[in-house]
Amino acid sequence: MTVRIDNFSAGPAVLPVTVLEQARENLLSLGDSGIGILEHSHRGKAFLSVYEETVSRCRKLAGIPDNYHILFLQGGASTQFFMVPMNFLQSAQTADYLVTGSWAKKAVVEAKRFGNVFIACSSEAENFCEIPDERVASDSPVYTHFTSNNTISGTQFLCEPDTPNGGFLVCDASSDIFSRPIDVTKYGIIYAGSQKNLAPSGVTLVIIRKELVERGAAELPTRLEYRTHAETDSMFNTPPTFGIYVMGLVFQWIIDQGGLQAMENRNREKAETLYRFLDESDRFNATAKPNSRSMMNVTFASGDDEFDAKFIAAAKKAGFDGLKGHRSVGGMRASIYNAFPSAGVDRLVEFMREFESTQS
Repeated sequence: MTVRIDNFSAGPAVLPVTVLEQARENLLSLGDSGIGILEHSHRGKAFLSVYEETVSRCRKLAGIPDNYHILFLQGGASTQFFMVPMNFLQSAQTADYLVTGSWAKKAVVEAKRFGNVFIACSSEAENFCEIPDERVASDSPVYTHFTSNNTISGTQFLCEPDTPNGGFLVCDASSDIFSRPIDVTKYGIIYAGSQKNLAPSGVTLVIIRKELVERGAAELPTRLEYRTHAETDSMFNTPPTFGIYVMGLVFQWIIDQGGLQAMENRNREKAETLYRFLDESDRFNATAKPNSRSMMNVTFASGDDEFDAKFIAAAKKAGFDGLKGHRSVGGMRASIYNAFPSAGVDRLVEFMREFESTQS
């Protein structure tokens, strides 16, 4: 039996053990096909069955209506940073962006290549430690874009921002997709890189309203039009078949756990356990403000770089991996996505308590 340690990596991140076991069983032969999942043609009946089941599970899990396409694309969320404005933002038009972290800033850079960007709010002056309450909309934005969870700074939106004057809502949900209930009908587009809560890296889930696909720009490179992927069931070119397969297994795993509400309850309990310790600790402090704290990425530090480095090294030796904070901010970060076990959070808290007690 392989010994698995507590993996707090921000992504690629921990996957459910039962999903990994199912995938392992199907590497040599998908069912009784005699061909492994990695080897099946994306045009063959065996994979098409996997694809259809994955789409069905996604719709069931999040209550996605029929007037939305479910697409499995490539290029990560970073490609969506420019694909969204490329399709929907013309040079004389404006889109509103809520800048609450590094990834939101990068999305702004790409959007400015195609049209005007209005910054509806920004927490950069506060080192992105909170989600701003005060927001200002432009006169008539084509869309409003936000990043629902910020992995580097450990902040998360509690609810969707307003979308004024007929614009549609776009969300980069890469790091908290399906971690809690979601009303898809409030959104025009939801996109998420798979490597945090859904599957291995290499797949980008895009949920997009059908009328938007129809009105998207039509003079783009074929690969960069949403209609191309909607019309070909995400198979304009060879899709990331293994990632789609694993994503389908993860969807079913969440359903089996009780669905999105049960997942939120579990995630909230894990996060509260860790934040409770941090709030009581004499050396460790949460870096995100209480009203903006993420359930997915808990960021913390001691204020002493030497102490932090010593802790990270000791934690790794003790079997807690991935706790080093992002290079741009330092400190520590515990990523506790859907598949991260509650017992792992309990073990980390106990280790932190013991480590703290031994330091003068």
